[in-house]
Order: sequence, then C-alpha cells, then structure tokens
Amino acid sequence: MQKFSLVSKRFTLVGLMKIRLMTKDFTSNCVNFRDFGESVNILSANSLLPIGKLFRGGKLNSVLSANEICNPNTIINLRRSKDNKVFGAQVYDFPISNDYEKYDTTNPKVRQWLNRVVRIFENQCLLYPILIHCTSGKDRTGVVVSALLKILEVPDKVIIEEYLLSEGEVKAEWIKQAITGMSNLSEYFRGTNIKKVKISILGL
Repeated sequence: MQKFSLVSKRFTLVGLMKIRLMTKDFTSNCVNFRDFGESVNILSANSLLPIGKLFRGGKLNSVLSANEICNPNTIINLRRSKDNKVFGAQVYDFPISNDYEKYDTTNPKVRQWLNRVVRIFENQCLLYPILIHCTSGKDRTGVVVSALLKILEVPDKVIIEEYLLSEGEVKAEWIKQAITGMSNLSEYFRGTNIKKVKISILGL
C-alpha cells in the first residue's frame, strides 16, 4: 500500500507540473515549449539549474515573435530543415538522419551527433537563453536534453520525469534506453570537455 502511495504521489507531481507549465504565459505556437531548468527544479524540489536560461520546444514555424519563446539568444535546431524564423538569434544546426533511432545512444552515429551538439556548450561565450528544438520537441530534443541533464548530474528519475512532461507519444523506457547508453559519461563524451560544459551552463 505504501509503495502504491509513493508511486501515485510521483505521478501526481508530474501531472501538477504539466498543469503549471500549461498555465504559464508560454506560447501555444511552439509545441512542448518550456524552461527545462525550472521543470527540473520543481520535479527535484531543489535548485539544481538556473531558471530562464535553458528552453526546449518544437518547430518555430508558427511562432510570431521572439517574446513568445522567451527571447533566445541562441537556437539549437535539431531538425533536418533550416529554421525560417530565428528572431536575430545565433543558430546552430545539428540534423541527423531519420535512419537512426535517436534513443539508441549506443549507435556510433547517434553518439557522434550528441557529442557535436554538447560540444557547443564548451564555448564560454555562448549566449543565453538557449532554445533547443526539433519538430515536436520531445524525441531528438528529449535525447539532447537528457544528455545535458546527465552531464549536469541531475538524477535519472528527474531526467525521466522531465521528459515525460512532453505532450505526444513519450515512454519512460525510451528515455531510459538513451540514458543507459551514455551512463559512462567520461567515455561517451570523450573529446568533449564536460567541465567546460558545466561551467557554461551553470555559470560557475
């Protein structure tokens, strides 16, 4: 009975988090748009990440102004097509073929792709806020965000819960697979300066 109660409480927290995000003044023109620093802090009940610095979402085609997506200074586009709206932000494109299952982070091509994306955060002059996005804001974006959160030492259960906040088809086992595939961070991100990534994001 106690185990059921704890599990129910956890799912209730995720549900309340979804309601909070939906009622915030975030745009409906960018699917799954949210401040994932804030969502991690709420889910963990700790101040683990900066707020107003790290955003995630879907395609920007219907966004009318930068203010709708919290005025990003940098956009990381994970789609194969270029963004037609960037609102003056610096844009980095990291497409990956649909031939590869992005949740399979053991795949060498997916690993190379993730390392390229994460390496951007080594740049100490990188301009924040940053928006990471793909088409639906949950799959490619979910894997990249999980990699960053793993590097930032966010607990796995919080990474999974943050991922599950997204609308659309999302499954815990998918993101668990992605997290497990990069469990040895120093080996997985060999050639990437993890310390610099953490300093850039956390402002240490």
